[in-house]
Amino acid sequence: DGCGHTVLGPESGTLASINYPQTSPNSTVCEWEIRVKPGQRVQLKFGDFDIDDSDSCHSSYLRVHNGIGPTRTEIGKYCGFGFQMDGLITSKSNEVTVQFMSGTHTSGRGFLAAYSTTDKSDLITCLDNASHFSEPEFNKYCPAGCVIPFADISGTIPHGYRDSSSLCMAGVHAGVVSNTLGGQINVVISKGIPYYEGSLANNVTSKVGPLSTSLFTFKTSGCYGTLGMESGVIPDSHITASSILEWSDQTGQVNIWKPENARLKRVGPPWAAFISDENQWLQIDLNKEKRITGIVTTGSTLAEYYYYVSAYRILYSDDAQKWTAYREPGTDKDKIFQGNTELYQEVRNNFIPPIIARFFRINPLKWHQKIAMKVELLGCQFSIGRAPKITMPPPPPPQNKNDNKNEDLSDDFVHSVKTSWQTDKTTFTPEIKNTTVTPSVTKDVALAAVLVPVLVMVFTTLILILVCAWHWRNRKKKSEGTYDLPYWDRAGWWKGMKQFLPTKSAEHEETPVRYSSSEISHLRPREVPTMLQTESAEYAQPLVGGIVGTLHQRSTFKPEEGKEASYADLDPYNSPIQEVYHAYAEPLPITGPEYATPIIMDMSSHPSTPLGVPSISTFKAAGNQVPSLVGTYNKLLSRTDSTSSAQALYDTPKGQLGPGATDELVYQVPQSVAHSTGSKDE
Repeated sequence: DGCGHTVLGPESGTLASINYPQTSPNSTVCEWEIRVKPGQRVQLKFGDFDIDDSDSCHSSYLRVHNGIGPTRTEIGKYCGFGFQMDGLITSKSNEVTVQFMSGTHTSGRGFLAAYSTTDKSDLITCLDNASHFSEPEFNKYCPAGCVIPFADISGTIPHGYRDSSSLCMAGVHAGVVSNTLGGQINVVISKGIPYYEGSLANNVTSKVGPLSTSLFTFKTSGCYGTLGMESGVIPDSHITASSILEWSDQTGQVNIWKPENARLKRVGPPWAAFISDENQWLQIDLNKEKRITGIVTTGSTLAEYYYYVSAYRILYSDDAQKWTAYREPGTDKDKIFQGNTELYQEVRNNFIPPIIARFFRINPLKWHQKIAMKVELLGCQFSIGRAPKITMPPPPPPQNKNDNKNEDLSDDFVHSVKTSWQTDKTTFTPEIKNTTVTPSVTKDVALAAVLVPVLVMVFTTLILILVCAWHWRNRKKKSEGTYDLPYWDRAGWWKGMKQFLPTKSAEHEETPVRYSSSEISHLRPREVPTMLQTESAEYAQPLVGGIVGTLHQRSTFKPEEGKEASYADLDPYNSPIQEVYHAYAEPLPITGPEYATPIIMDMSSHPSTPLGVPSISTFKAAGNQVPSLVGTYNKLLSRTDSTSSAQALYDTPKGQLGPGATDELVYQVPQSVAHSTGSKDE
């Protein structure tokens, strides 16, 4: 009569003394026999130990034995208030006996312990919470039986659980482990939140919790999405029921609570059965096999109709003909799921292991007033096509006749597994449903998916490099012309550098620059830079007139600054007619007049102009004297102080003398004709 909370699973379990965590009663005894599969050993861990040791473990103690029955041997005898045992107690075989004895005492909570097979090295107890571990992420093994009435949790998924919550009990609430089997949890610690919601899930009630410094969540497989009831993916025609409630209200309006109304969070009435008995059902066709991991239910959600289902069982099928009731592994009874306790709250239940089926049926067993509910299924697509495997331990070794009075847990477990297998045999599909894709083919497809984009990128890069090299080579060839210069030596560069050179005098600016072919021929190639006038920023365009056959098209010569004076003194008219070069006007000085000097052209010698019209190029002569004319095609244009607007051929630059001034602005036009050799009086 000294046994408290006890759950003995095939691989793990939890046991506690009577009335734990309150003071255990006097003169009580309890004995647990634990058996796991052969080849394994049992390890025992205490979550709390508080047994009176006033008589040196004589009347109150906890004793652990190797084996079961008369042949068992003692591992250890323990007692003490607040006894701390950091390590694990490990058996030498697959069987262990735990014996608790409580004598006369006035205090002592008793004990709570967990056990598992020795391959679960990270075993924890139901009392451990997140604050006991400093790592931001860790894996632990929870034993079976951690839904205990004396432990509290706060929070829910996906927001997380308060750090003071029991890790294993929260794992059951979240649906990541089973209370009857236990299981592995992957915990992640995060920063706490100000408020933790409460909810009911998997027969565990989570309470509202206040602010905490940290919280924890669980990493899962991700197969917890909705399967289409709320969203409407499942059509109305795929939702059927055993009966439909149809009735008329006081106004005479007919109300029909059809099966398609059983969509979670859908506004309006729910589905309700016409007759409230245990033979009613709501059926959902998922169109193909799905992996179903959970279900969420509510009541009618209508305040005036306080209807809800408080307990139900689940059946599933592949063909809607042969139905299998859901059972937990190791049991021979249908599992009864806890439903709603009121009409609004959403209650979740998870299936561990998950259900793999196309047709899903809910069979209400308990309800309030009438059977009415709204439903959503949780899960994911099922594409592998493998039936879940159930591991059955071998039969236990023969027992002595004296031990027949003890309950043989292993026999019950084997029997329940066999019963479950025989009951579920019509549900499981063949071992392999898709034999088209083999594992090797899957690997090849994955490898190709990686290599193809890489090869495409490499070939694209090579093509771009070749195209760029070809364009660069062509551009380099074009830049190697006879009279072409690099881009930095063109007119734009010279114009930018000109501002750093000494400023010419006004008199020197007015001196025309003349070139003769003889002097040009004496210059070294590096002293005569050639330039194609693609940008006319530095020199004016040549005047179209005279003989142009002896010069390359669009070429010009810029003399060096130190030799301008000597060029200006040369006779510009001593060249033969066939070697006359066009002159180019000097660039306007920075401080010069605002307006450029207009140019009057005589196109007489141009092929497109008629004969008799003189060809004129303009040069501004030094001084105010009008130079003499030389040649039959030379013509002198001058501006006088005449006040007639018709005779004003040139506008007066800003800052110069006005039209009434006595000085005249004279512009001389040397032409491309033969001149006398001795004509140097200019």
